[in-house]
Amino acid sequence: MSTLTIRQLDERTHARLRGRAAKHGRSVEAEVRAILDAAVNLPEENILLALHAAAVDVGGVDLPTLVRTDQPRPVDLS
Repeated sequence: MSTLTIRQLDERTHARLRGRAAKHGRSVEAEVRAILDAAVNLPEENILLALHAAAVDVGGVDLPTLVRTDQPRPVDLS
């Protein structure tokens, strides 16, 4: 395991980290580790773009076009 020291952390940021850690039932150090782990474990590709690419690879997907016969509802902006 490595050690990381963060200097000159703003007091407001530290206070918010303490609150977030308390909400999750962890120490501030454990909360920071969880935040960093989540930040670097982001997927390489957006899931929607991956689904689109998969659909394109198999020739796409045809969806039925629905004919709308109902009128739009009035909107009250008052």
